[in-house]
Amino acid sequence: MDLLLVILIAVIAVAVVTALAERLGVAGPLLLVALGLAVGLLPFIDVPEIDPELILIGILPPLLYASAVRLPAIEFRRDFTPITGLAVILVVITSLILGWFFSLVLPGVGFALGVALGAILSPTDAVATGIAKRLGIAPRVTTMLEGESLLNDATALVLLRTALVAVAAGTFSFAGAVGAFAWAVFIAVVIGGAVGFVSLRLRAWVRSSAASTAIAFTVPFLAYLPTEHLEGSGLVAAVVAGLVAGQGAQRWFTPEQRLSDQVNWHTIELVLEGGIFLIMGLELDQIVSDVIERHEGIALPTVVALIALLIVLVVRAAYVAFLLWASRNRANGLDRSRFEQMDARLDEISENGWPERTVLRGKPRRLTKRIKVSPERRERRVDSMRDRVARALADFDYYHSSPLGWKHGTIIVWAGMRGVVTLAASQTIPRTVDDRPIFIYIAFLVALVSLMLQGFTLPWLVKRLKLDEIPDSNDIPEQERLDAELRGAAASALADPDLHRRDGTPFDPAMLERVAQRYTQPASEETSVVARDMLELRLATIDAMRTRLLEVTSGGTFSTHALRHALAELDADQLSIELRLREDD
Repeated sequence: MDLLLVILIAVIAVAVVTALAERLGVAGPLLLVALGLAVGLLPFIDVPEIDPELILIGILPPLLYASAVRLPAIEFRRDFTPITGLAVILVVITSLILGWFFSLVLPGVGFALGVALGAILSPTDAVATGIAKRLGIAPRVTTMLEGESLLNDATALVLLRTALVAVAAGTFSFAGAVGAFAWAVFIAVVIGGAVGFVSLRLRAWVRSSAASTAIAFTVPFLAYLPTEHLEGSGLVAAVVAGLVAGQGAQRWFTPEQRLSDQVNWHTIELVLEGGIFLIMGLELDQIVSDVIERHEGIALPTVVALIALLIVLVVRAAYVAFLLWASRNRANGLDRSRFEQMDARLDEISENGWPERTVLRGKPRRLTKRIKVSPERRERRVDSMRDRVARALADFDYYHSSPLGWKHGTIIVWAGMRGVVTLAASQTIPRTVDDRPIFIYIAFLVALVSLMLQGFTLPWLVKRLKLDEIPDSNDIPEQERLDAELRGAAASALADPDLHRRDGTPFDPAMLERVAQRYTQPASEETSVVARDMLELRLATIDAMRTRLLEVTSGGTFSTHALRHALAELDADQLSIELRLREDD
C-alpha cells in the first residue's frame, strides 16, 4: 500500500510540475530534478534503493520506442552518416580518453575499469535532449540530437560490458569490443525489425484502437527481452521496432489507431520521463552518504567528475567541428546538374525507348552501370530510376537549404546532455568492485551537473546566438504544394468511372461533377456539404488523397513535418465524417 501511495503521489507531482513548468517557461525535467533534491534531503523521508534493472528494462525501452515512433524518418535517413558518427565514433573516442584520464587520477583504477566508467559517461540521453526539442531549434539539429541519443546507448552499453569482462580477465581486447558491438547491433536490427513488422500486421488486423494500443504497449519489451537474451542491444531493438511502427502506421493503421497511439504514448512519456528525473533528485543524498561512508570525503571524486564533464564537452566540440567541416565538403561536392541531366535522359528514354545498351553516367553511383532492358520492362525501370533521381534531387535541395553552421554546431555540443542512461548504467557495475560507490557518485554528478548547467543555460545560448527564425514545422509554401498534390489526387479519383461507395453502389454522376469543382478551386473557396452521399464521396476522396500521400512520402520531396500534418488533417476529416454518418444511422 505504501509503495502504491508513493507512485500515485509521484504521478500527480509529475503532472503538476510539468504544467507549472509550461507556465513558467522552464523545462519540466529540470524542475523535477530540483523537487527530487529537495524532497530527498528532508530528514523524515526514507528513499528506497531503486533497482537499476527497473530503469534499464522497465522504463527505457518504452521511452526510446516512443521517441523512435515520432522520429522524422526522411531527415534521419539523410543525416544517418553524421548521426552514426556521433553515436558510435564519438562514444568510443570519448570512452577511451576518459579511461586514460581515470586510470591516471583515481588510485587503483586500471585502464579497462576506466574505460568502463568512460563508457557510462559518454552517451547523451534521449530524455535529456528532449529539453532541446522544446526550444524551437532547427529541425535538422533536433533530428541529429535525437537520432544520436537513440543509437549511442548501444555503443556505450556494449563497450561497458566488454570493459567489465576485461576487468575480470585482466586484459582489454579492442577487437573483441568491435565484434561484440557488431553482433549487438545486428541482432537488435533483426529482432527489432521483425517485432515491429509483426506488430504492425497484427494491429492492422485487430483494428480496434483500444486492443491495438494494448498490443503496442508490449512491443518495446518484446523487442528488448529476446535481444538481450542473445547478448544484443535491447535498447536498439526497441528503437528499430519504433522506427518500423512509426513508418508503417500511415499505411496500416486506421485514423482512430493513429490518434490513440499519439495520445497514449505521449501520456506514457510524460509519466516515465518525469519519474526518471524525480528519481535522479531523490537519490543524491543516499549516493553522497555511501561515498562518505566508504571513503574519506567527496572532494576528489567531485573534482574528477567536473574535469570528466569538461573533457566530454571538449572532445564533443572537437568532433562536431570535424563533422561540420565534413558536412560542408560533402554538400559542396554535390552537383545538381548531374541529377538534372540524368532526369532529362530518363525523359528521353521514356519517350523514345531504351537503346539495346545504354550507360547512365553520374551520381548516384548505383545507377552508373550498363543496363540491358527488354521493351516490356522499360516503363517499370524508368519509373524506378526516376524515383531515385527525384529522391537524390530532394536530398540535394535539403542539404543546401538547411546547411549546418558554427552556431548549429554550438547547439549540438551544448545540447548533448547526460541523463538517466548514465545513472542506470553506473549501477550495473558489479558490487565486487571496491570503487563502485565512487563510480556511481561520479556518474550521478556528471549527469546532474550536465543536466542542470546545460539545461538551464541552453535557452539563453539559443537566444544569444541569434539563430535565424526557424519556420513553423508546417511551412506554408511546402504545405500548399502538398495540398495541391492531394487535391489533384482527389480530382483524379472523382474522374474514375469505378469510384463507388463503401457498400459498392455507384455515385450520382451529377453529384460527382459538382464535387469535382471544389477540388479545382483554392481551398478557401470550398463549401460545406452535409448530404449523406456527399459525405460518402468525401470519404472516397480522402482515401485517394491518403494513397497519394503514401506515394509522395517515399520521394523525399516533402518534409516529415508537412507529411504528418497533412495525414493528421485527413484523419481528422475522416473521423468527423464517420461520426456524422454514425449519427445519421
